[in-house]
Amino acid sequence: MNPSLSIITIVFNGEELIEGTIQSVIRQSYPNIEYIIVDGKSKDMTMDIVEKYRNEIDIVISEPDDGLYDAMNKGLEMASSDYVWFMNCGDHIPDENTVEKIFEHKKDADIYYGECMFVNDAREHLGLRSKMTPHQLPTVLKWQDMSKGMVVSHQSFIMKRSIAKKYIDNNLCADIDWVIDGLKKANLIVNTNLILSEFLVGGLSKQRHKESLRDRYNVLAEHFGFIPNLFNHFYIVLRAIFFK
Repeated sequence: MNPSLSIITIVFNGEELIEGTIQSVIRQSYPNIEYIIVDGKSKDMTMDIVEKYRNEIDIVISEPDDGLYDAMNKGLEMASSDYVWFMNCGDHIPDENTVEKIFEHKKDADIYYGECMFVNDAREHLGLRSKMTPHQLPTVLKWQDMSKGMVVSHQSFIMKRSIAKKYIDNNLCADIDWVIDGLKKANLIVNTNLILSEFLVGGLSKQRHKESLRDRYNVLAEHFGFIPNLFNHFYIVLRAIFFK
């Protein structure tokens, strides 16, 4: 039996980006997909665009929230499939057969992961995340690989719903904590060797960089301990200085 997959899109005032994200999801050839859109009560034309595709979206809510991760938790609560995958506003699934290819590997993994392609506003490919950043995607991903930061893109990470916890509150790096927690619980982690997402460069953590760095430090200290995290962040600082 084919596993079911809940794809969740979070959006707020995303009228310029939401249609492309929706189209990349609903064109998937894989039959067993539940599509959920969580809107933060947008004040622009976002919901008018969503309404154009309403018959192809399983669940839509539009209400105020307490930020990105609060909205993502709402999506998790509504999801009913075997797996969950966040494809937020501005993110795209690369081609119509991507989900089908994911489950061709194995149908019972706890986690599937792959590469992420960075794109600009014109959706031009800038390069793979592993090439454009110092974060190299491991061939075999373990939770320990996260000690020096997010080596896997959140948009290219699919987790079994039964092991997916809620995102922590008031932390810009709640995605790192969520990924680490899932990797710790997982028995079977599958590298799809696929580009699973296209990511529009920018985002909340870029806009609030200092706060993001502090939150990342706290998350990694929680998982790896104070002293190891101190040494790891010394390495992270040096890497940031010398990486071009």
